[in-house]
Amino acid sequence: MLNYTTYLRHGSSQWVTFVHGAGGSSSIWHKQLREFKKHFNVLLLDLRGHGNSKPNLKDAFNDKYTFDSITDDIIEVIDHEKIHRSHFIGISLGTILIRNLAERYPNRVESMVMGGAIMKLDLRSQVLMRLGIIFKSIVPYLWLYKFFAFVIMPNRNHRESRLLFVREAKKLYQKEFIRWFKLTSEINPLLRFFRAADIKIPTLYIMGGEDYLFLPTVEKVVQKHQMSSLVTIEYCGHVVNVEQPQMFNHLVIGYLNNLK
Repeated sequence: MLNYTTYLRHGSSQWVTFVHGAGGSSSIWHKQLREFKKHFNVLLLDLRGHGNSKPNLKDAFNDKYTFDSITDDIIEVIDHEKIHRSHFIGISLGTILIRNLAERYPNRVESMVMGGAIMKLDLRSQVLMRLGIIFKSIVPYLWLYKFFAFVIMPNRNHRESRLLFVREAKKLYQKEFIRWFKLTSEINPLLRFFRAADIKIPTLYIMGGEDYLFLPTVEKVVQKHQMSSLVTIEYCGHVVNVEQPQMFNHLVIGYLNNLK
């Protein structure tokens, strides 16, 4: 089972589950934890192979990695904790997992908050992925990760986010990185389906105005999906919860409280 931590708020029945992105860990939510604990029960988890969810030679982590199998890891945790429904907050690739979870287990999802959401890989993103596939076995994964981080978060004010994700990525093993990277073959058809299917679960997208790779598609998705809304934080890049934590916390907590 994944490594995870729960924080219980006395008298609250509302749960918030945080899902980090590829190469990160639950530690990327450290600027959210204090504020969210005041309002909700909180579940922080490390995805397989990340943080303290280390792969074991004898366990299921050696199975082929798919978005469905990784989504089921999350379900296993919330089942174990007897959490019937939760709000889910994700960043970057974590938003794909949350959207997949909502598609497969809609009755478990109270709402979705999608920070730096990935809803389409544009031409630049697809070129990056292809380069990664070509070089993933011959170039140290950290070189690739630093390169990707710089392309996705290029500006000076994105530096803290880049350094945080690179620092967390250092905890991965080369084989683990390759397993996750192979998921890219699933991404395009999955995202195409997500864009077309209006799941009709309350969804808040929080995007940086400088998230050049992913913001344009999210703007189009929100126009088509009935229960979706978008807040764009100016002068902010991909990892909105790290770059603008006070704004992120204020917006998300206000949104979730309004759903009660």
